[in-house]
Amino acid sequence: MAQHSSKGARFQAVTANRLNDGEVVYFKDNGWVEDFAEAEIADGLEAAEALLTRASPDNLEVFILDPYLFEVSESDNGFTPVSVRENIRAKGPTVRLDLGKQATAH
Repeated sequence: MAQHSSKGARFQAVTANRLNDGEVVYFKDNGWVEDFAEAEIADGLEAAEALLTRASPDNLEVFILDPYLFEVSESDNGFTPVSVRENIRAKGPTVRLDLGKQATAH
């Protein structure tokens, strides 16, 4: 399990970087999406390990780099990454809100 996920985490998702453009991507339904809100969320340790296994086929290095689990939390608005690092990966740079994914959200 990746260092970005605590062993007691209930909810987790899988992320990686797409090789052809470096974009942060999230695993969903045996494929990859750019929007964290579309990511498949695992509930429990066994489900998280199964999700990571599905996200790591033998030929994964052709498309993505180093998929790993990270902890997410549930709120009234859905799921959000727990760590600052994963929040930045999901939304974009913190120094300029006119760049990255947050720029297109408005």
